[in-house]
Amino acid sequence: MNLTLNHRRPPRRRLLLGAGVLALSLAVGSTAGCDGHDGAAASSPATVSTAGPASSYDAATEHDAEFNATFKHKFSTVRGVRMHYVTGGKGPALVLLHGWPQTWYEWRKIMPALARHHTVYALDLPGLGDSKGSPESFDKKTLARYVHGLLRDQIGLDRFDLVAHDLGGGVGFQYVSQFPGQVNSYVHMDYPLPGRKLPAAQYRTFSWHMAFNSQQAIPEKLVDNPSDVREYLTAFYPQVAYGGTSFGGKRTRSPFTEAEINEYVRTYSRPDVLHAGFELYRSLDKDERDNTAAARINTRTLLLTATGSLASTRPTLTPALHNITRAVEIPTSGHWLAEENPEAVVREILSFISKTGTKSYSNSGTSS
Repeated sequence: MNLTLNHRRPPRRRLLLGAGVLALSLAVGSTAGCDGHDGAAASSPATVSTAGPASSYDAATEHDAEFNATFKHKFSTVRGVRMHYVTGGKGPALVLLHGWPQTWYEWRKIMPALARHHTVYALDLPGLGDSKGSPESFDKKTLARYVHGLLRDQIGLDRFDLVAHDLGGGVGFQYVSQFPGQVNSYVHMDYPLPGRKLPAAQYRTFSWHMAFNSQQAIPEKLVDNPSDVREYLTAFYPQVAYGGTSFGGKRTRSPFTEAEINEYVRTYSRPDVLHAGFELYRSLDKDERDNTAAARINTRTLLLTATGSLASTRPTLTPALHNITRAVEIPTSGHWLAEENPEAVVREILSFISKTGTKSYSNSGTSS
């Protein structure tokens, strides 16, 4: 960041939180129309690539022999976006979509348990994590189509179970809406859905970071180097953890280890990834319109939320998700369900999808 005042650099955290308060005061109205159409993806057809990018995509796992015995990092190119995913295990296919500010790595704690029963595919969303390139838009309907290009056209999955968290839940919802015949069951984790019951402008008032991230250009100017990214993420993670300020508590201890934070800082320190993360919020107005217009969804659905969040989350989903057969608050968990109470999340996911009664099939497509 290159802002100074009387030649004295203000403390990062004070500046970021101050910007957050400003953003929150501007939340209603000032971000309308931010539909996130910045980057146009190449129009080339989807292709498969077997070589990894010239980056430390496996920095967090390269020395983990136990993990690497089961899981592999892979890449496929879909409409000009090179998508990264981690896969392993045996059994019916299970797809995991992450939220912000995270990557596929948010599932790391629960993947081994899931892989004992399923072939797991943990994706980096287009433009995020170690995926490279910019999709046509960051609205969740568009991102779902890129995910479909990877899962159906490249990996070759005809049917699978789908789990999605946070803003990945926006993508997951749109995937089920657009491609219901592919999804055996859907697990929606801790994401109030912008739409009929929740205008995007109201959504942005839930937390200062939602309003701040939605502002045009300002976030990239204030969080403009790896040190800023680390301070922003380190300060943010405990706020929405169990006992954090978002839940009326005073928690300041991070729910993540230093190694986990390092992995997220590694990816979000790339300017294109940082920008893509903010675009997820700038596109909420279009998400609201798309979700309102979405087809009625009868896919069997499990809703998981943070402790104390179920009552406020479920009503935003029921206008479109008509088959929520189980809805549960994860005990002693804030927003980071898979990290704060991994045992409960694994138990709920495996129990729910085991009752679907439909197996996952693969077509003749190939994957890297």
